[in-house]
Amino acid sequence: MTEKLRVCKDCVAETDPLLAPPKRPAPYPGPRCATHNRAAVKAAKAQAHDRKSQRVYGLAPGQYEELYSFQDGHCALCLRATGKTKRLAVDHDHKTGEVRGLLCSLCNSVLAHGRDDPEYFQRVIDYLSQPPFQKMGRLR
Repeated sequence: MTEKLRVCKDCVAETDPLLAPPKRPAPYPGPRCATHNRAAVKAAKAQAHDRKSQRVYGLAPGQYEELYSFQDGHCALCLRATGKTKRLAVDHDHKTGEVRGLLCSLCNSVLAHGRDDPEYFQRVIDYLSQPPFQKMGRLR
């Protein structure tokens, strides 16, 4: 029994079927080859994230990407995370709803545990620069 092999609809659109037939089949459920399917899924995820950013944080279309570019593609606090594996979180003031920047999960959770309290973070700076054990040794 021979099955008719479907051809990727995006590959067909890229080539003239009379001159050169498309080379990639669409063997899986759906109208696209693996390459075009990956691209379509990636675009759909980006569009869904953009809509969520608009709905939840009040960002304008494309503003997440603008902020990401403005931060040179890194977490605003640690400057290590790039958001390539997991998208950077939109940090915002819970009282006013104002967006502050994009943070990695770790920095976002540290900030959340600090409860947006500048005094807490000053204590963290003091703790790191002069730990209690160090102070205790000087008092002896």
